[in-house]
Amino acid sequence: MTAANSTPRTARILTGYRPEDGFMAAELNPPPAEYVWHDEHAEQQEQRYGPGAGYHQWLAVDAHDGAVWFGDTDWRAPHEDLSSQLPGPPRRALGDGTIPAPGIMVHLLGHLTHDEQRGCSWRFFTTEELHTLALRILPAVQRLVDSVHRIGPQDELEWSAEAATAWDDIEQAATHTENPSGELPWPAPRTTPTPKWRIEVATFLSINPDLCDPSWALATDAELDAYADYHPESGYGGVPGRICRTTDQQIEDGFTFYGHRAALYAYRAQACGDRTPTDARTWLETTEAGRDTWEAAKPPGATLADVPDCVLAALAERFQNTAHEQGLALTGLNAYMHRLRAEERLAVDQQLVCEAQEVERLENILKDSRAARNRTVTRILAWSDGRSDGEIARLASMPDTHVTNWRARLTDEQITTTPAP
Repeated sequence: MTAANSTPRTARILTGYRPEDGFMAAELNPPPAEYVWHDEHAEQQEQRYGPGAGYHQWLAVDAHDGAVWFGDTDWRAPHEDLSSQLPGPPRRALGDGTIPAPGIMVHLLGHLTHDEQRGCSWRFFTTEELHTLALRILPAVQRLVDSVHRIGPQDELEWSAEAATAWDDIEQAATHTENPSGELPWPAPRTTPTPKWRIEVATFLSINPDLCDPSWALATDAELDAYADYHPESGYGGVPGRICRTTDQQIEDGFTFYGHRAALYAYRAQACGDRTPTDARTWLETTEAGRDTWEAAKPPGATLADVPDCVLAALAERFQNTAHEQGLALTGLNAYMHRLRAEERLAVDQQLVCEAQEVERLENILKDSRAARNRTVTRILAWSDGRSDGEIARLASMPDTHVTNWRARLTDEQITTTPAP
């Protein structure tokens, strides 16, 4: 179990669901017997079962703290509304990965039995019977809450191989049979050893240490989660599947892996030793120590955009050393530094685009202004009013030689275009 909070958790039945509470929180409303039937000869599927046959009673388990309680569904409600009437999802709807918050799961109880003499019959349980059943599963629930993986400061839950086996024992203990007298023979509660086909990812990594990626040691939570959430089209997913894809190896079929995120978080925790993994961006941007370190380390007269890789690496090492002095290990630091520099360089790229657009705009204006000036100079030269080239050049803010050359070209053009007598 990888838990930041090791507070003991005790499997128990919630207040209000016990005889000493008068079962004040437990209200069961099973359908009348005349609404529960099965007609195997009905032509239409919807006519084969009575309207009350879809009624469910359930046990709920809070995998966070071991609370157990029970209840039922509204038999009049459409079957499609079943999930909205339950305090949590059924175990089989979750898979073997993360258990979504708040960590409550339900086991739908079976009510239908069949024998040759009585045919199909339904057995709904009383509040007292459900309480007795809840008591029977408490040892398995305790094993579940003791063995489930707890990840990070929020105690996010993830199935372990032992926790999944404990849930199998819960389901087995809650599977009834009914004898002709109407008594309920329940199977003896069991504590099943974790089968060999259920494997912890941490065990898989300990057997194959050469397959571990050193980058996990300072990866962020998001990076570890993404690595653990690998879903291929075929073959194994999670950490073993991702490793096998990277190394071009294959695992023989028949295993189920548990604790993907937990194994990666445990690897990082071991690599960090007694230092607490802390997101680099959060530390540098939101803590006083991080901001002070950042201000003191700013390259004089330059931004990160102008910093080469070697200087960027030196900055990252400086930040990491300062964090180490506070008992922290910065995760995702190198990626964060490179991302900051990339963002600043992108801003410089955008600046260049704006400057180029302004230059182009000004050059177009200058081109038009020059053309207008040239037309005006040509017009004045055509007057031949006796003004010198220097006078006209000063008016046009151009060298005297430009006006002289211009006048010469105009004279040549006039001579060329004047017809001979």
